[in-house]
Parts: sequence; structure tokens; C-alpha cells
Amino acid sequence: MAEMTPSEAPRRRLDPLTAVAVVFFLMAVAFAAAPAINAGPATLAGLMLLVGLAGVACLGLFVLRSSLEAPAEHEPSAERLVEALDEPAALAAVDGRIHACNAAWRDAVGEAPRLPKSGASAASLFSALAAARRGEAAHAQLKLAGAEHHVEVAPVGPRRFLVRLKPARSEPLALPTAALEVLTAAAGAKPPPPKVLDAFAAASPFGAALLEGEDPFNAVIVEANPALGAMAGAIAKGQAFGDLIEAASRQDAAQRLSAGGENALEVRLSRDPSKIAHLYLSRTDGRWVAYLVDVSDQKQMELQLAQSQKMQAIGQLAGGVAHDFNNLLTAILMQLDSLAARHPVGDPSYEGLNEIRQTSNRAADLVRKLLAFSRKQTVQREILDLGELISEFEVLLRRVLSEDVTVETEYGRNLPHVRVDRGQLETAVMNLAVNARDAVRAHGGTTVRIRTARVSEAEASALGYAGAKGDQALIEVSDDGPGIPPEVMDKIFDPFFTTKPVGEGTGLGLATVYGIVKQSEGWISVNSKPGEGAAFRIFLPIHQPAVDAPAPAPLVKPKTVARDLSGAGRILFVEDEDAVRGVAARLLRARGYEVIEAGSGEEALELAEQHAGEIDLMISDVVMPGMQGPDLLKQARQYLAGAPVMFISGYAEAEFSNLLEGEKNISFLPKPIDIKTLAERVKQELQKAA
Repeated sequence: MAEMTPSEAPRRRLDPLTAVAVVFFLMAVAFAAAPAINAGPATLAGLMLLVGLAGVACLGLFVLRSSLEAPAEHEPSAERLVEALDEPAALAAVDGRIHACNAAWRDAVGEAPRLPKSGASAASLFSALAAARRGEAAHAQLKLAGAEHHVEVAPVGPRRFLVRLKPARSEPLALPTAALEVLTAAAGAKPPPPKVLDAFAAASPFGAALLEGEDPFNAVIVEANPALGAMAGAIAKGQAFGDLIEAASRQDAAQRLSAGGENALEVRLSRDPSKIAHLYLSRTDGRWVAYLVDVSDQKQMELQLAQSQKMQAIGQLAGGVAHDFNNLLTAILMQLDSLAARHPVGDPSYEGLNEIRQTSNRAADLVRKLLAFSRKQTVQREILDLGELISEFEVLLRRVLSEDVTVETEYGRNLPHVRVDRGQLETAVMNLAVNARDAVRAHGGTTVRIRTARVSEAEASALGYAGAKGDQALIEVSDDGPGIPPEVMDKIFDPFFTTKPVGEGTGLGLATVYGIVKQSEGWISVNSKPGEGAAFRIFLPIHQPAVDAPAPAPLVKPKTVARDLSGAGRILFVEDEDAVRGVAARLLRARGYEVIEAGSGEEALELAEQHAGEIDLMISDVVMPGMQGPDLLKQARQYLAGAPVMFISGYAEAEFSNLLEGEKNISFLPKPIDIKTLAERVKQELQKAA
């Protein structure tokens, strides 16, 4: 580069203020030297004063000369260097202000007066500036004009830096074609096939095996861990892996594997088809690694949960149907009572009415079974000795069973007490015994066995009650018939499911037993194998009386006497079913009562307010559209003045008794009901309130 000529050197401009300062400075020096000059320099003091003033004048002129030089940061050589660069570049101060930039910089990031001074970009920039001042290679990531840029920073003066933009990514290194082929092949190469199971698979608690062959089910077992042998049985060297899986399950798994639709294949083992396992397969160049995980317990729990949910759903449906059917039966029975009063014995219509009554009673029994299955039947629990209960019931049972069927009973020692509804439990045992009788008579067999015992928690679990808590009372009804086919085992407790011929069963026997046991807070299990008979086991919680509780008094049935069913009083009758409400009100009026009818809870509340203090008895349905019976009672109690309340419902009293806590003078009458039963209960309630 050619040296700069004097004419090209930067001119020094004299600032007017600086000139004035120089003049005054020289005047001050002259005034200070005047006394010494007048006195003469012969004296030592005058001479020293003149030398000192000369030094001060020289120092002042040197300082003034330095101030007239152009500052380094404004030298035009650095700006020309920036303009000469092809890449985007700029000169920046230590605080990020841009002093100069080239056209490439302006095209890339615009005319911004300074570099970023906030955010992550500012932190990166000032770290780079600090490194550049120390003489280190400095780089930063800046966000300029909305885009990320990589910059290099280098010092060009004490307080100025050259900032250059670099491309975001460098071009890939160009390699020869042969080298690229080698690298591609290395990247896509598969690991060599395993020769042995790894340590994890060999020691895992689930089955693992190394297989050799194209088809995993025909592949030969090279190595297997101990868990696989414990699960699938002894494994011979060179045995085909498919031999460990049940044939039908193996075929199904092979089809699913070929379709590629599942990661885990569900299979059954040849050693024990009841065992279910999940099969996982991983392939590497002609060899497979197979994992078998036993999920039998999990599947059993899933089936039990699904069965429980299904039975609950069916129970809700059956309970709703039974409730509505009870309303219809109540209307039918009350109409029969009305017609029977006009057509006594000897009337031509008496036989037809009697036939209708018998059919209605059969329908009512069917409804009771549905309610028992749905666990919404009204129960009257009492403390019973299990041995005495079965002993007394055995007499009736022998009459029901045919003479060609032998009944054997076995009573265990130390039989416990249970708190159940006697009628319900007798019905459950009767249904099981009748089913056993039909099985042995139709398919061969001679004996029905009934066994009672006290079993421990462990014994109950072994007999099929896995969730037993403490000792249990056991009632087992078994037979030596053909057993229950596996394909119908999960349907035997469904309502209306039966394997009997048409006309020989309703399919509600076992469904009723199931509901009774569940409502008694018990458990029922079934053990049956084809050709070996069936055993139904009922587990009931043992009743533990309190330490100081008195012995229950024996029940004494009152003697039946003729009663006068007429009476007097004002009754508020609340029922949403018109057929039930109309006939019941008419028949009660015929017996001397004044009846106020209401078709809903809201209407009944208005009538109770109109007749506040004048109602002697309120009869109300429990389940009604809108306001329910218990809600009506809570709002109407202020208008009833302590009058008794009778609820009638097709559901069990336990279904809503928790809604009546704190209420007094409450009674319950289950549907279906006839007029005689209703009239008796009405008179009893009115007499108690009198």
C-alpha cells in the first residue's frame, strides 16, 4: 500500500475555543513572568521562576497539540477496510453502536444503528466482545432483522471491533463416490445375529428363548432360560418353539404375526391350555429372540371384572323392569279384589277371576326373583344357626327332590351363626338343589350332596373365594352329574339363560341365587369339570355377637284373627301410576277413609299445605318423576303435624333408607300389594298414631 502524502494526511482543524484558551494561557505565563523580568534575573529566585514558567508553557503547548489530533476511532482507514470486504461487516463500539458498515451488511441486516442490547443475543455479543479484547477468537449468535446469524468479532482499535457475518452452516465435505458407498453401507449394516441369550434375558423372571429359523413357530430352540422351562415344561435341545404353544393358539398367533397387526401375541401353552401368555418376538438375521410373559392371573381378573360389570348392568335393568312390573301387578291385584267382592264363590265369573289371581301370583313370584337378582328385594335379616337352618330345611328338601335322587348332608363341626334372611337363604339352597337334581336325572348320576362347614380364610381362598376376610360360613351343594360345559360357564348366572328344554325352566334359578348371596354380603363360586359333576359354594360372613349383647328372643308368630278393615281418617295418597292410585283410593274410600289423591310429589306438597294439620296418614311411592318420596317427606313434614308416613315401592327399603335418617313414624310396604294388606297396614298405622 502506498504511503499517504502530506496532502492526503488528515488536516488539523483549529477550534476557536481552543485558540482563545491558548491566548489566555500565554497571557497568564507572561503576566507571571513580568515581576521576575522587572526585578532582573540576577537573583536566584527570579531565575528559578523564569525556568519554571518556561517549563509550564512548553507542557501546555504539548497538551494543546495532542488535543488537536483527530481521534483514532474516526480514522478513515478502518471505514475503507470495511467497505472493501465482500462479506457483510461492520465496525462496532464496545457498547454495540455501529460506526460504519458495508453494503453487504446493510443488505443482510438493514440499517440498524446498533447491535442487540437485550436478550440472549446481547449476552452472546458482549461475551464475544470481552473475549476479543483479551485477544481470543470470539464468536457469537445474534438475532438481526428477525433471523439468526453467526458472527466473528475481532478488535481493530482500543474500543472498536470488526464484526463479520458468517454463513449459517458450512457446505458438506465432498467425498469420492466410493467413499460415500462405504460409509452408507457401514451405516445400514445390521448387528451380527446373537449367539447366546444376554445376561438380562437369561436371569429374567419371564420366559426367554433364542431361536434359529425363518419361521419362529418352526424355529429350533438354541437356548432357553429357566423361567421358560418352569412355565412351559421341560425343553429338549433342538425342540421346535411352536411345540410349547397349543395348536389352535399357535395357528392364530401365526396369522396375526404375518398380518403384522400386533406387537404382543396372546397364546395358550400346550402344557396347560388354561395358562395364557403374551408372546413377544424380535428377529435378527435368521434368529429370533422370544419372550413369554404369563398373564393368566391378569386375564382372570379382567374376566371377573367384565363379568361383574355385566351382572351389575343386567341387575340394574332387571330392577327397573321389576319396579315397573310391580306397579302393574299392584293395579291388577287391587282390581281383582274389587271384582271378587262383586263375584263371590258360586258366581260364573269366580273361576276366571281365580285363574287371573293365580297367574298374577306367579308373575309376582317372577318379579321377586328379578328383584333378588338385582339385589333390590326387601330383606328381613335375623341371626340363624347354620346347622339348624339346613337341618330344618332338609325335611322340605327331601320332599321336593325325587325318590330316585339320593340326598346326602354333611354337617361340619363348630358351625357358626349367620345374619341373613331365612326365606332368601332357603330359596337359594332350594334352587341349587333343584338344579342338581335336574342335572343328575337328565344326564346320569344319583346323588346330591349338601355340606356345611366353617372354613378359614386360606381354605375359602382355595375353594374359590380369593377375597375372603377371616373365617367364613360355607354351604356347598354338589352333584355327580355331567358337569357344566366350559362354553356356558360364564353365562350361568345371567337371567333367563337356561340349558333346560323349553317349558322346563325360566332361567332365573341361578340368577336368583346370585342376587341373594350378593345381597347377603356373601360370595358364590362354581367348580365344575365335564364328566365330574358340579359344586356350587356359598360363602357367608360369620356373625360375631357383641360381648354383652343379650340373646335374641325367639320369634312368636301372633295368632291370626278376623279383623275389621274399615276405619276413618284423612289419607294423602301419592302415586304417579294412575292405575294403582285410582283403584287403591276407591277401595280405601269404600272402607270409610277420606282419600286425597296426588299424581306427583309437587302436587302432593301443594295439597299438604292446603290441608295443613288435617292429614292423618300420608301414603307415598318412593320413586316418582320429579320430586321423590323422601324429598317430599322432608318438605311436607311441617304440614303433617306428626302424622305417620307409609312408603310403598317395588324396590327394597334399603335402597332409600339412608335418605330417611332422623325421620320418625315411617313404615314401608313392598309392592305388589293387594287391598287387604293395604287396608290392614293403614288401620295399624292410624291406631298407633291415635
